[in-house]
Amino acid sequence: MLILVEDSAEALVRFEGRSSLRTWLFRVATNACLRLSSRPRRMLSFDHGPARSDTGDLGEPVTGPVWLEPWPDDLPAEEEPDPAAAYLRRESVELAFVAALQHLPGTQRAVLILREVLGFTAAEVAEILDTTPASVNSAMQRARAALEQRVPRRTQQAELAALGSGGRRALVDAFVTAWQRADVPALLELLAEDARFTMPPLPAWFDGREDVGRFLAERMFATPWRLVPIAANGQPAFACYQHDGERFRLGAVNVLSLRDGRISWIAGFVDPQLLRRFSVPMEFSPPDR
Repeated sequence: MLILVEDSAEALVRFEGRSSLRTWLFRVATNACLRLSSRPRRMLSFDHGPARSDTGDLGEPVTGPVWLEPWPDDLPAEEEPDPAAAYLRRESVELAFVAALQHLPGTQRAVLILREVLGFTAAEVAEILDTTPASVNSAMQRARAALEQRVPRRTQQAELAALGSGGRRALVDAFVTAWQRADVPALLELLAEDARFTMPPLPAWFDGREDVGRFLAERMFATPWRLVPIAANGQPAFACYQHDGERFRLGAVNVLSLRDGRISWIAGFVDPQLLRRFSVPMEFSPPDR
């Protein structure tokens, strides 16, 4: 974001009024985004390495801006750092979709964001990117085709709609109850057979209900937890408080992905710096206090 602001401020003195200020500003910002696209893409645990079966070795944290991160649903719009982050506030965007965006070339990503996020026409995008409407439409088709290969057949919003408000509430309540009771069999009843559990910046992740269940039983529930439902990336999520011997402290944010009414992916995020992004207390207080 800082680079975008600096580029825009520096270029402002060169604005000659040959196009609208709105179009010109988006051209400057988009060009900056295209330059930034040469940076390594953000990864999911699945991209970093194979699943593990040894619950005793979770690996050393992989630090730095390498992981795809969750985005709080309640973050004020003015704090969103760029158009791609603003896209996270749309109902149809979830972790899997944002992960798929990382695999698009810079031009395709820019076209997708300008057309489907910001609502520009093909002609306007062509002007911003200094190309032709035909090239924009071609890039858009390639971007959509690439995304279709990487995103689930049904969005998380469609999954949640199929559950209905009552079904969603029942799933959240069941997950909280089972987690706080360390009831592994009850949790496994909520999981798809091929469910996955990730926990960046730790590189370890577990694939399949059996291995996930073993990790929960042998490692996760070695200490008690308390969960508070929140929302991130338009998906069910939880602020997870781990007991440290004295009190429950915020230790993770878990984001759930669903498929056919079951949990297909528990995306746990344990980076302390990331947790501060969420507007939740750092310590858990029971509701009756």
